[in-house]
Amino acid sequence: MRRMTQLMGRPILGVPGELGGRPVSADLLTGVRTALVGLSVVGVPVLGLWVMTPYADAGATGATRLAGALWLLGHGAPVLRGEADAPLTVTPLLISALVVVRLYRAAAGVGARRGPRSRWGGPVALWAGYCAVAVAVALHCAGGGQFRSRVLLDLPAVGLLAALATAAGVRSARLVPSGPGPLLDRLPPRWRPDDGAAVVRRAAGAAGAGLVAAGGVLVAVAALLDAATGGGRGMALLGGGPTAVLGLLLLTAVLLPNAVLWGAAYALGPGFAVGAGTLVSPGGTALGPVPEFPLFALLPQEGPGGWRLAALLLPLLAGLVPAVLLGRAAAGGRSPAGGRGPWPPGATVAAAVAAALLLGAGAAVLGWLSGGALAGGRMARLGPVPWWTGLAAAGWLAVVAVPGALLVRHRGLAAAGLLAGQHPAHGQGVYARLAEQTRRGALLLRAGTYALVLRLSGRRPAAGPEAGGPEAGGPEAGGPGVGESGDGEPGTGRRSATPRSR
Repeated sequence: MRRMTQLMGRPILGVPGELGGRPVSADLLTGVRTALVGLSVVGVPVLGLWVMTPYADAGATGATRLAGALWLLGHGAPVLRGEADAPLTVTPLLISALVVVRLYRAAAGVGARRGPRSRWGGPVALWAGYCAVAVAVALHCAGGGQFRSRVLLDLPAVGLLAALATAAGVRSARLVPSGPGPLLDRLPPRWRPDDGAAVVRRAAGAAGAGLVAAGGVLVAVAALLDAATGGGRGMALLGGGPTAVLGLLLLTAVLLPNAVLWGAAYALGPGFAVGAGTLVSPGGTALGPVPEFPLFALLPQEGPGGWRLAALLLPLLAGLVPAVLLGRAAAGGRSPAGGRGPWPPGATVAAAVAAALLLGAGAAVLGWLSGGALAGGRMARLGPVPWWTGLAAAGWLAVVAVPGALLVRHRGLAAAGLLAGQHPAHGQGVYARLAEQTRRGALLLRAGTYALVLRLSGRRPAAGPEAGGPEAGGPEAGGPGVGESGDGEPGTGRRSATPRSR
């Protein structure tokens, strides 16, 4: 009876909605909640600074408009600044990363649900709910204030970023393959890496992570040099009181990913600009007056590059891991897709070039997002040139990954005994052959040394497989040497069939 009661007490449908479907309003609220969480992450620090600022000129409305403008900037939407309506298009990438991650996870959760849904439900409702919050924020920030939105330009930017992040989350939930797979499958057989799309994506991701790490290293080194030898130019700007210091630190943290990407562009060679007609690169630095900001205080001094050219070694190091990944996959080693066998050399080159092109495209997009305009006139150009940065990233990876992958592939095939003209049964490959040659050389050296000792002692070595070793029947073995008859015939070294009479 108890078991029957438990079964009858369970609901027939385990998910909300009619016939197990999810109502459109639930997905709309998910999009609204995702947007409000991101907006609160930006708005809470801004409102906190407004509360801490004594005798603040603007009221709470101005603080909320500033928070909304920063949130729109995080989506790549342009904003107007000041009474002169100076354009502000530098995207704070830390806010962008937060927005993309929140939307991606929400879309993945919606896309992973099974069951019937209406035509306007699911990802479409999620996107619509998110954009509804963006419309309200853009209209709120369109009035007066230090930072004002441009509704007709801001809403398409927010909608595009939200659509891309939502689509990526849905694709990941439905396990839809993405990347250079279809393009690689169209190559001729000798240039086609079997199941190489996953390896190419991993190699490009590893190279991108290496370049980002290189940029972070350069920013950290610049900060240490500024603190040690530059008189602390960055710290000197943090003297306007606790509220100003906290505000500058928060703004620096928000723009720190931009600085890291600028450092990566510096390591690649093209560098970046801090105003029209300026250049910061390993080959030299040409700067004019720059705004007072802690990150700008880390810029190198004007003049030729000199020892700063050593930064060009960082992209070479960043290409080593992708070369190893591609080489192991080309040799038939461990790969995410479980390769079908060794790739031809042409297929290895094609995979390395595909990874380089994928990295170049990503570097160009990130370079474009990290730059922009800080104001009108001279400060209308900040950051790296996108297409130069993409070409440099693709070129550096191709230079390192193509020969590196071929070398790792050759070593892997040699260790497995799969090179042309070599059978796996003949030892363990090149290392077994080297060991065999070393053993033979040691035996020959031993035999030559033994023969030399016998000649110096006036005794002639016996003929044998090792020229006089004990196993050859030499004097140390108790047998007669060459020229000693013993009980045999003189001069032959052979025993006689009949004993000699005494």
